[in-house]
Amino acid sequence: MTFRQDIHSSGIPVLCFPCEARRRGVCGALDPDNLVGLAKTCSRRRIESGMELTGEAQNVDSYSNVLSGVVKLSKSLSDGRQQIVGLQFAPDFLGRPFKVESSINAEAATAVTLCSFPRAAVER
Repeated sequence: MTFRQDIHSSGIPVLCFPCEARRRGVCGALDPDNLVGLAKTCSRRRIESGMELTGEAQNVDSYSNVLSGVVKLSKSLSDGRQQIVGLQFAPDFLGRPFKVESSINAEAATAVTLCSFPRAAVER
């Protein structure tokens, strides 16, 4: 018995198959071999509302795809106020590749599910 091999899902890791980031996010730009390599290094995690994901001037160790929820991006002003510079939703990519440290704060505005990758894997 032969099964039809769908050209749109051929070689896609099972973990990535239902993910919106695979179709509409950064992972959609990867060929199946690169996607398999990245999937081997990824981890999914759930972050509660109000938790900091990354701080301003903090070293960048990983990047993430937002799978669900809302991430608030902000900068601290010199007078102590906080300026919101953006919101990220699924399937947005969280982080700036090739930056050594973060220039913004990222906080879970709601409960957030992330698919995170080590910095080295993304930059490779």
